[in-house]
Amino acid sequence: MIYNIPSHLPELPVYKKAIEIFSLSRKISFYLSYDLSHLNDDGKEDEHIYFSGDIVQQSEALVPEILMAEAEKYSDKKHKHTAAVQRLTNLLYKNCSRLELSNSNGRDYIPILRKELKAFRKLQRNWMLTL
Repeated sequence: MIYNIPSHLPELPVYKKAIEIFSLSRKISFYLSYDLSHLNDDGKEDEHIYFSGDIVQQSEALVPEILMAEAEKYSDKKHKHTAAVQRLTNLLYKNCSRLELSNSNGRDYIPILRKELKAFRKLQRNWMLTL
């Protein structure tokens, strides 16, 4: 399905914050991957390496869901996409909690991402009321 990109989308605060979160999560994941990519003494890989990839994938999926919600004409379909944005935000927050338990210097940057997610949640609630 082809969506027409609404002209007001780049000015939406929730859209701008989603872009910021994606950029931040990529940088954090890159930083974490250096510390977490080695094998442990028992030959197993660090389980937290997957969570660092998950935050990138989940944050990357935020923008298309916002776009689809804005482009939809019917409210039930809009709500489907807003529910996906909520789910992704919750998963991001959960994975941040998991990454804070990792053995990496990069975990010091996770609270910054969590702070941005809290701000995103506020913007998200206001945005959902306008749809």
